[in-house]
Amino acid sequence: MSKRGYHHGNLRAALVDAAVKLIEEKGPNGFTLSEAAKQAGVTPAAVYRHFEGREDLIAGAALEGYRIFGDLMEYATSKNRGALQAFESTGRAYLAFARKYPGHYVAMFESGISINRNSELAQAAGHALGQLEQAAAQLTSHMPAERRPPASMVAAHIWAMSHGVVELFARRSPGTQSPFPAEELLESGIGIYLRGLGLIAPDE
Repeated sequence: MSKRGYHHGNLRAALVDAAVKLIEEKGPNGFTLSEAAKQAGVTPAAVYRHFEGREDLIAGAALEGYRIFGDLMEYATSKNRGALQAFESTGRAYLAFARKYPGHYVAMFESGISINRNSELAQAAGHALGQLEQAAAQLTSHMPAERRPPASMVAAHIWAMSHGVVELFARRSPGTQSPFPAEELLESGIGIYLRGLGLIAPDE
């Protein structure tokens, strides 16, 4: 097996790549540290140069995932002129991320690894959620202060809605079949939610 990651001085990245692939194939609890080392082309002992153990390696995969996710969310909020369009784009970015980076997604949300495991992970997760909160703040900025819902609450609701659509209909869970495309489900759900809060007009 090639020892590309080790010889090029990029062992940490090679191990994270291996972990992401194994998580996608077997789940976060379905592989061993030895398997990850073998896939990266190094001995198990070499893993401990960068990671304390398997959970630490999974946390490394989650960290990389949150960084990618945060960049996607930032792009989604910045490419649109209107606050509503920016807000809706974050939902589509969530779906796109889950589909394109399933191993990272599982490491982030289904591995049991806390985002507070270390400061880097907490910062990356905070940055990603911060993009959604920023979009929510822009969307609610025109409302009177006494009627304005907290941006963090709006962001949390949309995050939960996005996550639910991903889990039920966008990841091809066994036995589930969406009656509509996941994007349409999420977009209509966001519209209903925002109209209920009085954030957008009925005809928008």
